[in-house]
Amino acid sequence: MKVLVVDDDEKILKVLTAYLEKEGYAVVTAKDGWEAVDKARQLGPDMVLLDVMLPSLDGWGVCKEIRRTSDVPIIMLTARDAEADRIIGLELGADDYVVKPFSPKEVIARMRAIVRRLQPTDRREHGEGVLKFGRIVLQRNSRSLTVAGIPVELTPTEYKLLELFLAHPGQVFSRLQLIEKVQGYAFDGYERTVDSHIKNLRKKLDVVPDEAHSIKTIYGIGYKLAGEQHA
Repeated sequence: MKVLVVDDDEKILKVLTAYLEKEGYAVVTAKDGWEAVDKARQLGPDMVLLDVMLPSLDGWGVCKEIRRTSDVPIIMLTARDAEADRIIGLELGADDYVVKPFSPKEVIARMRAIVRRLQPTDRREHGEGVLKFGRIVLQRNSRSLTVAGIPVELTPTEYKLLELFLAHPGQVFSRLQLIEKVQGYAFDGYERTVDSHIKNLRKKLDVVPDEAHSIKTIYGIGYKLAGEQHA
């Protein structure tokens, strides 16, 4: 598994590289934003660890550029713990974040959680490899989505959320339930950030604005997939 680690702090790069290589990962590093974008496009990493504060192009800009062409999992590394800062990254397509100072073991645990999410879910739970709701079609074998025949790209987190909603249409999930099911863990302050992933997912499902299906907000509780199940 190839990991692109992006940080302008040489000490952090060395520490993360040492820990990741010890765990068997192949590591590529970058020290500024545009270098990170170039390496992400050229090398096709399996995961990106991305610092927010970077020279030439900040981490949010890097995340946005990578998301133009790739759904590679991205974990943001940020020294700022404000909820607004975390939400910006998630809305731009990041899958998770770690607040500095962090333990390299925590970073690796987050990476492993994302890898688990990417692994196919047991077909006995969802039936065969296709989940449908109205004109939403999710091909689980290829992890691809179409809405009314239009291909739609999803980040790993968006994919897992949609897969869960499609497997249980009409069921209401709390924010905590959603984050535990798609992340495999939850921690203080993360429940509200699931709203950012839902917001992004709604936009992507809205490629056909008049379709009679959507992710509904159940105020005070959470979210559910609602609408016509048959086109």
